[in-house]
Amino acid sequence: MSYLEYSVRKIPTGFNRLAYINLPIIILLIAIASIGFLMLFSVAGGSIEPWAKAQMIRFSIGFFLMLIIAFIPIWFWRNISGLAYFISIILLLAVEFFGVSGMGAVRWIDLGFMRLQPSEVTKLTVVMFLASYYDWLPRNKVSNIFWVILPLLIIVLPVLMVLRQPDLGTALLILVGGLTVMFIAGVSWIYFLISGLGVFTFVFSIFHFRGTEFQILKNYQYRRIDTFLDPANDPLGAGYHITQSKIALGSGGFSGRGFMQGTQSRLNFLPEKHTDFIFTTLAEEFGFIGGLSLLGLYFLMIIFCGIVAFGSKDRYSGLVVSGLNMTFFLYFAVNMAMVMGMLPVVGVPLPLVSYGGSAMFVLMIAFGLIQSAAIHKAR
Repeated sequence: MSYLEYSVRKIPTGFNRLAYINLPIIILLIAIASIGFLMLFSVAGGSIEPWAKAQMIRFSIGFFLMLIIAFIPIWFWRNISGLAYFISIILLLAVEFFGVSGMGAVRWIDLGFMRLQPSEVTKLTVVMFLASYYDWLPRNKVSNIFWVILPLLIIVLPVLMVLRQPDLGTALLILVGGLTVMFIAGVSWIYFLISGLGVFTFVFSIFHFRGTEFQILKNYQYRRIDTFLDPANDPLGAGYHITQSKIALGSGGFSGRGFMQGTQSRLNFLPEKHTDFIFTTLAEEFGFIGGLSLLGLYFLMIIFCGIVAFGSKDRYSGLVVSGLNMTFFLYFAVNMAMVMGMLPVVGVPLPLVSYGGSAMFVLMIAFGLIQSAAIHKAR
């Protein structure tokens, strides 16, 4: 019996797939999401409305969606990766014409029952499309300049479209997620060195052209950078968010003030306490121990997803899981660094904890793809 015949016979079917699902990832998903429900209950003053209940419903739907995606063979998702990417580009175009605004930006499409943020979907589709591209491309062509240009265009196109919304944080996540797939696929490090020089030039241009007709960022984004460099310069204006966030983080101490005892969130000093800054509420109520515990759960998730990537028998699975794993890492790393003042405020939610529909569903789809890779690898 050939290896291929053996592999095909051993691929799980029907409910046998449940035996091959990655159980640690499921447990970690439920644990992290439960922390989110608890914190949303707290910031609402001890009420399941308006955030905790909606988040529970979204997670339940997302969990069911994850299982459906997991039970579909990974090669199906490889085959539709290009279609998924082009649909996400069309959705980004739709934002330009039909998007609704919020907090000074136009990033959402109103579907009636929820607001869809296409840029969140694009984080997935860029990784999927690049993974299918390198799965198709012979390894000896990976670093050929001709075959490097196309994946760069695949990445740059949505990044520029997201920057127009404007959404710097999501654009950075799309960029790094895509470059991660290219790096793991074996693209020469020389290209990344050139890219690094390009990034340096871009950052230099951001500051050099400030206040001119060639200004790259919006004025409020420049204020965020100024606030990052010196929050005390405008503590009641642009620096208010990060100043209150640091107060909340510091007041939690080692073990925290206790559940629902955080003064910053309870007295509404902390802005966006149920979305981007929910980690500060956790740190204030449960202290250093609570924050470190959540960080530990995130890192365990990274480890188990990494095990799935390294154990994959096909190139697409390894690349897509690695890219999604890096995207998940960037989610919580950027959010935590942002609320601690280590990065500018860029509006990246804390994965599975912050309130929000698009981010929740996209993450559950991502974990569905990771589970599909785990279930359907050749055994």
